[in-house]
Amino acid sequence: MSSSRFQVPPLPAVLLSIVSVQGGAAIAKGLFPLLGAAGTASMRIGLSAVILLLVVRPRLGQLSTAQWRAVVPYGLALGIMNFVFYLALNRIPLGLAVTLEFVGPLGLALAGSRRWSDAVWALLAGAGIALITPWQGQGLDPLGMAFALAAGACWAVYIVLGRRTALVLPGQQAVAVGMLFAALPVVPFGLAGGQLLSLTPFLFLLGALLALFSSVLPFSLEMQALRTMPTRTFSILMSLEPVAAALSGWALLHERLTGGQWLAVVLIVVASTGATLTAKREVVKDEIEAV
Repeated sequence: MSSSRFQVPPLPAVLLSIVSVQGGAAIAKGLFPLLGAAGTASMRIGLSAVILLLVVRPRLGQLSTAQWRAVVPYGLALGIMNFVFYLALNRIPLGLAVTLEFVGPLGLALAGSRRWSDAVWALLAGAGIALITPWQGQGLDPLGMAFALAAGACWAVYIVLGRRTALVLPGQQAVAVGMLFAALPVVPFGLAGGQLLSLTPFLFLLGALLALFSSVLPFSLEMQALRTMPTRTFSILMSLEPVAAALSGWALLHERLTGGQWLAVVLIVVASTGATLTAKREVVKDEIEAV
């Protein structure tokens, strides 16, 4: 069957990917009371690995030593990133979790820069974080915020390792094999919690939907879009993730952000967009999968 029948134009593909990722995050948060953050992360990553391995069918026996050296740490970073993000999502609203997580890629984009414009973007991002931080010890969960920032640091590492992996292994194979290793640091925690041992068919179905919306579908849409869309345009669209997350949390999870928290989201989105627009032309695309 020809795949051309299922082609989506680049812009709608990226927007659908963003919606899919945030919808998947809403499904995940709904599963936390039943499976816990570790169990939910295990379901997502484990089922995503199975689906991608069945669809992509990477030839594991033909991978070279250089490819294994690249894809194994890439996969481990992917798993830890998702696990820590779910720990954050279990404690703070979806929109704020994604906003704080986005500081990681933004920091990576600004690292080592000496241009005055990048200092402005860094200040805007810092102001956004300051607006979110509960200085009086009330409101948001500090540990949840720390988990979100840690997930952002993992995201930055994931981008660096993803770039290296992309040089030696095609994109679809890299993600399919990487997802296999992403399960290693996560699934043991899910099993230790005990919730996965009493899965019902309904919970398994929700886990499959989570894997589909959070990993399989957005990955396919983004890879399709990146074939023809300029990488800078793609990166700018990715900067809409925090806003999409906040709207998803409001619509699907009934989470409410204060005026100051919405301003923080906007400041970090502006900082990310500005850093992308003023970035040097040789910047490599961020091969990002939504949490």
